[in-house]
Amino acid sequence: MTVLRRLNPKRVVVKVGTSSLVRSNNKLNLHTISRLAFVLTDLCNRGIEVVLVSSGAMGVGIGMLHLAQRPTAIPEQQAISAIGQSKLIGIYTREFAEYQQLVAQVLLTRDVMIYPESHENVVNAFDAMMRRHVIPIVNENDTVSVDELDHKTNFSDNDELSAIVSEIIDADLLIVLSDIDGFYTGNPHKDETAVLLSEVHQIDKEILSYASGPGTALGTGGMATKINAAKRILKDHKKMVLANGKNPEIIFDIIAGKEVGTLFTPESAVKTKE
Repeated sequence: MTVLRRLNPKRVVVKVGTSSLVRSNNKLNLHTISRLAFVLTDLCNRGIEVVLVSSGAMGVGIGMLHLAQRPTAIPEQQAISAIGQSKLIGIYTREFAEYQQLVAQVLLTRDVMIYPESHENVVNAFDAMMRRHVIPIVNENDTVSVDELDHKTNFSDNDELSAIVSEIIDADLLIVLSDIDGFYTGNPHKDETAVLLSEVHQIDKEILSYASGPGTALGTGGMATKINAAKRILKDHKKMVLANGKNPEIIFDIIAGKEVGTLFTPESAVKTKE
């Protein structure tokens, strides 16, 4: 007997982090990217609409320029992200083409949430792409994003961006792929007593106390940013699953309703028996 989560999504946002795309030696994890293209194409073939929010531009750029570490100067970061983004979208385009799946690059700034006209234009663009069975690949427009005076155009991280994209396109489910199996009561790398939570229904003080900082040198999002994303998803009465992105085929298990990772849902999940 297998207990399944009832998800049945029609429109899904998948967010993949830098740690899943870039190896510790700053080289691309081509195997993961290839499997991700395979999995997301298969979802499209099933009739599920998919949007991919991809980190990794900075990590790819650092590797291409053979830098020892991430620069601290904002203009340098923007330049390196632009270089890495060009390489990354080229690889995505090639890998998805193996399965005859079209993709499109979408670079966003926070303007889409601030200005109604920008918001409407982005919604219309997403709808037009998905009607044509195209997978939009989304990242922040790092080259122009700034946080200066009252002109705030940047997102705090791609976890937040993925939740915002989910809200914009009215997605049923957000899948966040990271380098951890789900949401724990502590850092499982340091705390042997940390327990993986199968489901979370509200972001309260106890849940917030479990969140910690960034897990890798290249990534900018830690568990706290994922909890912030989950908080936004729950407020919108939608669902989010946090799972390990080492093998993108875990997405098949999530869509099938298997109990993997942590499901954030605003109410007790209805379960069926198989």
